[in-house]
Amino acid sequence: MRPSIPLAVLVAISVPAGARSTCALTFEVGPGKTLANVGDVPWESLNPGDTVLIYYRATPYKEKFVLSRQGTSSAPITVRGVLGPLGERPILDGNGATTRPQLDYYSRSRGVIKIGGSAVPFADGVTVMPQWLTIENLDIRSARPPYSFTGPSGAVESYPNNASTIYLEFGENITVRNCALHDSGNGFFAFSSDQVATRNVLVEGNYIYDNGNDGSIFEHNVYTEALGITFQYNHLGPLRAGAGGNNLKDRSAGLVVRYNWIEGGNRQLDLVHAEDSSILRNDPRYRSTFVYGNVIIEHPNSGNNDIVLYGGDGGSANKFRKGTLYFYNNTFVSDRTDKTRLFRLSTNDEACDARNNIAYVTATGDNLVMLDNTGRLTLTQNWFKTGWTRSSVNKPKGTITDNGTLTGSSPGFVSEPGQDYHLASGSACIDSGTSLNGAVLPDNDVVREYVKHQASTARAVHGALDIGAYEF
Repeated sequence: MRPSIPLAVLVAISVPAGARSTCALTFEVGPGKTLANVGDVPWESLNPGDTVLIYYRATPYKEKFVLSRQGTSSAPITVRGVLGPLGERPILDGNGATTRPQLDYYSRSRGVIKIGGSAVPFADGVTVMPQWLTIENLDIRSARPPYSFTGPSGAVESYPNNASTIYLEFGENITVRNCALHDSGNGFFAFSSDQVATRNVLVEGNYIYDNGNDGSIFEHNVYTEALGITFQYNHLGPLRAGAGGNNLKDRSAGLVVRYNWIEGGNRQLDLVHAEDSSILRNDPRYRSTFVYGNVIIEHPNSGNNDIVLYGGDGGSANKFRKGTLYFYNNTFVSDRTDKTRLFRLSTNDEACDARNNIAYVTATGDNLVMLDNTGRLTLTQNWFKTGWTRSSVNKPKGTITDNGTLTGSSPGFVSEPGQDYHLASGSACIDSGTSLNGAVLPDNDVVREYVKHQASTARAVHGALDIGAYEF
């Protein structure tokens, strides 16, 4: 996933965000507002507490920009879409977009919005580490071939295959909330290197879909490598037709994937090694990954029949995660007509603690396979379709420990055709869960549930945990 970054920029020196004033400003963009265009905003001089309000209009804003400034924890810099009368998000369209002439930043072809290095207002290759930035309520789209844009000099430039709606080159304390990210190579992209780690990223309540490139396996709805990243309340829909990428591909340390709706993709979750950053590989959080409270859906002809890959995907196995995937209280549904395999663990040094999950296939139960070949899988108090299969091979190199499994023909959903995967009265999954692994507590307790779409609610507390993503 390595982007092209000038070596001098990799030092990412933290410098003061500016000396304009301590008074935060609000910049209003849109019909009848002070600023007519997104390019009228002084992006190069935003200070802590500044807010950019982009108002909805029927026609898209065909404009792009870079965020290379610093907010603070108490005064973040916020870029917020002001919704239309029917809740419509303002649109930033990268196809045919223009760039503010005062901006001068490398890798501008990598995203409609870039967060990272910029030559203006900083000189000699030294740049600020972007910090405490929030982007919310925007529809950001169309950064991929064959689309193009106009750079700050007025020259027309083309997007590469790996362009993104938001290209997070490096930054700290970044929040992306309630945005639609689509029609691009990568929907959301975050990068870390041996020199600089992107840190503390929250991706919350977004609709990320229709990304990737025809015939390519290298671009995804989400592609991230960060030190501390949480995905919650997102609706991750199918990729573009003909795209071979994954839905959520991650190389991070400190990864939490909770309370999302994840539907389609070559794999729904591709959780592999940090290929570009020794900073991440040397962090203790690299060895623990938390996936819980998600609804995960597999359809026919959606690519690989693996749902979750954990460990690594090439190169030296010494870089693989070699830790534990904590996978619990998820609801998984597959309507494939052939085999569906829930886990692929890259080596026997990778382990998965899977408990309180529903894994349901509409095909016969023997089409539900737990493990490919290698790895250490521990199953505790899950619900599986009757007849499920332990492994893809007769004599797996890894181990599967079954501490108790419920089986049946159906888990008892409220409405399978309507994709309402709450539990109906009489479901065998009610009050049948087990306690969580102590290693996930208290920070990753199951306390919320996904609400269709892009929202959440508190999970009810009564009796034993129910199995699956929803409490009866």
